Order: sequence, then C-alpha cells, then structure tokens
Amino acid sequence: QVQLVESGGGLVQPGGSLTLSCAASRSIFRFNTMGWYRQIPGKERELVAALTSGGTTDYAGSVKGRFTISRDNAENSVYLQMNSLKPDATAVYYCLAYDFNTGKVYWGQGTQVTVAA
Repeated sequence: QVQLVESGGGLVQPGGSLTLSCAASRSIFRFNTMGWYRQIPGKERELVAALTSGGTTDYAGSVKGRFTISRDNAENSVYLQMNSLKPDATAVYYCLAYDFNTGKVYWGQGTQVTVAA
C-alpha cells in the first residue's frame, strides 16, 4: 500500500507555469510507471504524462513540448512541470503509481489547477 499526495496546484494566468509534485509514502522504486492524469467535471479522467522506470515517457498530444514529467526515486516523488499553460489545462490533476508485479494502481487525492486571466 502507498499513499500519494499531490501539491503545487493553484491559479495561474495563461502562458504561465506550474510544477506539480507527488510525494509517495514509501519508495516508488517498485513502481514501473508513475504518471499524471487530469479530470474535468463531467468528463473521464485522461492521461497527461507517464514515465516508466526505464525512462520511457508518454504525453498527451495536447501537452507535448510544454509539459515534462520526471521522477526522483531518492525523494519518492514525481513531478510535472507545466509551461505555457492554456485555459484548457484547467482540471484536477491526479498522480498515479502502477505496480506491474501486482497489477495494482494507486491514486492521489488530486490537486486543482486553474488557468485563467
């Protein structure tokens, strides 16, 4: 079992930047994939970015070139650097950890990101 706690959300103007952090309650070394999803009310949760333990990344087409996911195993943390933010990035952002060996998926509680003038 692991708890994931996101932070770093808030209100930012269009064109601005935010960095989201996800702190795990235990080592994330075991998790093959860490990622960020987002959800708008009334819509399904969608992948924003994912990062495997081998360093492979996957980004939603709408954020490629502007968002960067990274992980620090020593700090048990995952980060999402978001640049050139647009209003359509407004959503609740969730951290995810996937354990390939058990098939378990863990979610954080989410952090709100609002992009508005």
